[in-house]
Amino acid sequence: MVSRFSEDIAAVRKNDPAARTTLEIVLTYPGLHAIWFHRLAHVLHRNHLKLLAKIIATFSRFLTGIEIHPGATLGRRLFIDHGMGVVIGETAEVGDDVVLFHGVTLGGTGKDQGKRHPTIGNGAYISAHAQILGPITIGESTKIGAASVVLQSVPDNATAVGIPAKVVKINGEKIKKE
Repeated sequence: MVSRFSEDIAAVRKNDPAARTTLEIVLTYPGLHAIWFHRLAHVLHRNHLKLLAKIIATFSRFLTGIEIHPGATLGRRLFIDHGMGVVIGETAEVGDDVVLFHGVTLGGTGKDQGKRHPTIGNGAYISAHAQILGPITIGESTKIGAASVVLQSVPDNATAVGIPAKVVKINGEKIKKE
């Protein structure tokens, strides 16, 4: 457990050049607080204490402005920067070393049953206000541009931008328009 906390703090240091001290990070980073509250809520949710899990998640949202459903699965070293308005749905799965910025939604479309939310691959970078909707997959080391609306899966090592989002790069190479 202590090693997870250390990893979380290290993820903040790695991804935010403004982070100064461990004390500052622990006391003032709402993305970190939301992740820590989520871990507790997630354990309760898995152990069928769903009401208590939702109460903790609601308290966390009140404090941080970040809404993470207790059923969502979060990987290691997740970094939520300027997290206000981030929403992560119940069946979302977020890989390791993912970066999310403010206003990101990992949500459903309202028409799916069962797995309704996205799966985000390891090392993905999701820019501010991106909306990733439905049971789709965002590949490993993929970048999603700011304010993009992603409705289809995006492969590994790609960059997708726009409304609706289109892949514009794969493995650093621009995609030729047809």
